[in-house]
Amino acid sequence: MADPLLGDLLRRVSRSFYLSLAILPRALREPIGLAYLLARAADTVADTRLIARGERLAYLGVLRAAYAGRRADVAAVARACAPHQALAAERRLLESLPAALARLAGLPAGDRAQAEAVLETLTSGMALDLERFPGEDAAGVAALETLEDLDHYTYLVAGCVGPFWTALHVAHRPRLAAWNAGAMSALAVRFGKALQMTNVLRDVPGDLRHGRCYLPARELAVLGLAPGDLLDPARSPAARPLLRRLLAVALAHYEAAWSYTLAVPAAEWRMRLACAWPLMIGLETVAALAAHPDPLAATAPVKISRARVRAILARSLVKVWSNGALGAEARRLRAAVAV
Repeated sequence: MADPLLGDLLRRVSRSFYLSLAILPRALREPIGLAYLLARAADTVADTRLIARGERLAYLGVLRAAYAGRRADVAAVARACAPHQALAAERRLLESLPAALARLAGLPAGDRAQAEAVLETLTSGMALDLERFPGEDAAGVAALETLEDLDHYTYLVAGCVGPFWTALHVAHRPRLAAWNAGAMSALAVRFGKALQMTNVLRDVPGDLRHGRCYLPARELAVLGLAPGDLLDPARSPAARPLLRRLLAVALAHYEAAWSYTLAVPAAEWRMRLACAWPLMIGLETVAALAAHPDPLAATAPVKISRARVRAILARSLVKVWSNGALGAEARRLRAAVAV
């Protein structure tokens, strides 16, 4: 029987993550998939702009309590927020919160503890985001202050997933018993940061329109820019040096992420594919951003086509068994990024 939560619903709310989840060994799909769905539900609540910011923070607090195993009325959150969702999949996601939480409570104790811990960190990042950016549109745009703030943000909303992913795989896959969990978790943090930096740089125009600027204000000031200047097509090209620096930061994280992926034993080919796919897709996206004449002026997010994604999947199935072939693919993708 098809799984209503980790099958169709997960596929509809995250096509890219669903690829990685679907290829994982069965024992890992449930804890990782449930953690993703619950985090995605919290993010949907945080982004429901038709509800006042203070109410969203309160609803997020209810979800955080429930995710930590405390009594909380998540059904009330779903009733308040689901009707405001334009997408049917997001309405269904919120309506499925009680079922997802019941599944979370039924996980083995170790898996449940790992999921609860990563959800605590992820939702703390969502709450911080709501508090840091008080505006809802371009007129109220605010920015992170420093590069350190940006690095911390990428940890809270993505980097923290790396140790969770690593701990679960080490617990469930005997071939990883020899791994140095601390060292591999550190690489896995950078894996998540690589993907989130890609999202940050891809989504600058849309974030600005919603009052959020993740390009640090101090770095913009060095270039003679204020966050609001990025909305002006005549001024935004002046931010190109900062974009190049941040692309270089992202690429350094990708290097660490590939080190992580190539350390996965070839016999754990499912895990290798689940890691390689987002890295390959992400690096092609970074290359498209680097080649764009002015990504800040893009009217739609820069992304690769579905045909390119299918090509990535096809190439990876041949190369996943060989560190030499997979490493060569990583170097080829990196060389295509002009920064």
